[in-house]
Amino acid sequence: MSSHADSHGHGGALPEYPEKATLEGRNKLLGFWFFLGGESVLFGSLFATFIALRGQVLDGPSPHELFNLATVALATFILLTSSLTSVFAVQGLHRHNVKTIQMWLAVTVVLGLAFLGLEIYEFNEYVREGHKFTTSAFSSSFYTLVGFHGGHVLFGVLWIGLLMAQLVKKGLTVVTAPKIYVAALYWHFVDLVWVFIFTVVYLMGKVG
Repeated sequence: MSSHADSHGHGGALPEYPEKATLEGRNKLLGFWFFLGGESVLFGSLFATFIALRGQVLDGPSPHELFNLATVALATFILLTSSLTSVFAVQGLHRHNVKTIQMWLAVTVVLGLAFLGLEIYEFNEYVREGHKFTTSAFSSSFYTLVGFHGGHVLFGVLWIGLLMAQLVKKGLTVVTAPKIYVAALYWHFVDLVWVFIFTVVYLMGKVG
């Protein structure tokens, strides 16, 4: 029995859904949904600002001239794949398998870092083409929206990394399980926002 418990990273039997096993865990999930509601309003405001200003390019490059959809499509594929790997991590959580959780969380982090690397590369290319933050109202709204999302991705990567370290130290318990589940929810939210960015900013920018 002890070897079984050690392999799963906890000292006793866990319920099937350990993230909802305690009142504290359920309250964390409920509170996080409220947090995501506020984040949705914030991103909605940024989207509205971008849509209102995207035609004001002044002497800078237009979205049609600027955007390289191949790079953005690759970044999109990477981020959407990371959403799937976070699902696999939650499946490992429900099976109480710490090794599976750690493996898929690690893959999620690597994919998140790859996405950020592509975004940094993309921004550098835009700056070389004269698309700087203060070039126009369009450029300011673009960097604010896309950069704000990138900041959320970076935060998610750091958060998941810390949870992985905590999982090593404390194992899988009814205390650590809700944290992992909430982090996965956050990651799905970040991915969903990117789908809207890809559509509204890049595809609509290319179509004109």
